[in-house]
Amino acid sequence: MGDLEVRRVVADDIPAVVAMLADDPLGAQRESPDDLTPYLAALDRVNSDPNQHLVVAVRDGSVVGTLQLTIIPGLSRKGATRSVIEAVRIHADERGSGLGTRLIEWAIEESRRQGCQLVQLTSDTSRTDAHRFYKRLGFDASHVGFKLQL
Repeated sequence: MGDLEVRRVVADDIPAVVAMLADDPLGAQRESPDDLTPYLAALDRVNSDPNQHLVVAVRDGSVVGTLQLTIIPGLSRKGATRSVIEAVRIHADERGSGLGTRLIEWAIEESRRQGCQLVQLTSDTSRTDAHRFYKRLGFDASHVGFKLQL
């Protein structure tokens, strides 16, 4: 990725990652950058699971993007392994630079390397710019998603 490093998230990255998660109207409602305790506990859980790949993109020593890639072995599709891309965020200063494309390409390549036959993701219905972005990268809007808050 040239001048960009993609690597696993470490504890020191959490303030920057949470700031990116909170830097939009949806994230501002559900994230709490002032208390990093739950995020650090979550990082421990994520990093202890070999099927989780929570990564950051770093340029010139600064965290400029993040995403989480989950590998899911399954029975459907003749025992196919799939991956799920979640929580894609790009720092405001980097939006439009191609960084999002590079991160998604990283996730697709990592999915191939892990033996996945399918890459999937969800995007909130209000994120119309993201929908165009994912379609441009070859993703099809093939399903309707549902959530149940617990």
